[in-house]
Amino acid sequence: MDTIKASSFFTKEQQDQILAAIREAEQNTSGEIRVHIETRLTGDVLDRAAWIFRRIGMHKTADRNSVLFYLAVINREFAVIGDAGINNKIPAGFWDNVKDILQKYFAEGKFTEGLREGILLAGTQLKDHFPHQKTDINELPDEISFDNPDYVAL
Repeated sequence: MDTIKASSFFTKEQQDQILAAIREAEQNTSGEIRVHIETRLTGDVLDRAAWIFRRIGMHKTADRNSVLFYLAVINREFAVIGDAGINNKIPAGFWDNVKDILQKYFAEGKFTEGLREGILLAGTQLKDHFPHQKTDINELPDEISFDNPDYVAL
């Protein structure tokens, strides 16, 4: 039985820091950022992140400008994926740069700090390409999502 669980991987204080980073990053953009944490990954990390992206409705934003940070804690694997709207505007290699930053922090066991830095960096790109408008609404919840109980690995 696994002793690490997605819902308890981060302390309440660490979760609050991650949420604060999401809110700070979204403050100046119409873009949306979500974090999803799972206990264990079965299969390919990018495939799973893409499945979660759709499962939690991230593809439904008006400008297709949402970004998902996905982390599988036992596997120590992660992915960062953006929707078509942001992917069409960011410089080549941007997600690789974010991944490198996350990898650096994660290798040191600094998961909260890594997510915070990655989220803020993504927020900068979102702000540059999708600046906040007076009519903007928060299209997606900011809270961290965890394991989906209905997910069955095949």
